[in-house]
Amino acid sequence: MSFEENQKKSQLIGALREGVAVIQMVFFKELRQLISKNYSTMEKSAQAMLTGAITNELFGTPNPEPRFVQFREENRATIMKEIYELSSNFGHLRRYLTDALRIQTLCDSQEGNEDTKVLANADSWGILLKNRDIPLPSVFMTLVRGLGEKHQLIVPPVPITPEDDQRLVH
Repeated sequence: MSFEENQKKSQLIGALREGVAVIQMVFFKELRQLISKNYSTMEKSAQAMLTGAITNELFGTPNPEPRFVQFREENRATIMKEIYELSSNFGHLRRYLTDALRIQTLCDSQEGNEDTKVLANADSWGILLKNRDIPLPSVFMTLVRGLGEKHQLIVPPVPITPEDDQRLVH
């Protein structure tokens, strides 16, 4: 692969990761509302930590800072309860979450990390839509833009050529 091709691939992966982050933000925002309602007696800071812990668990990105590790350990049962209820509480986001998790895994793979644990977990928790194909990058970014606009998040358009679609998939 030439330097130019490698550069384009790197830019594409960066754009796709930004798309995953938009879906993560939308999920976090909606989850925070649910947590606030279901755990109204919990302090706001604890509600935010619970929302973050659930989001991080789903995306396989636990926060390594000691206070978050401790919170995660102390609230493991609640975190897992909420995770197992995600498919029923957030059915309207399952396709976005499925695509984001698959694109995240694809990006990780392109960067040398072949771990599919995040997908296996999402599947075991009933979140992953198995009959959904991995979207081409252009389709994913279009999906992200639509969701971002719906939630009033700024998502600048990222041009993805048909060659970019093929480069990442193959």
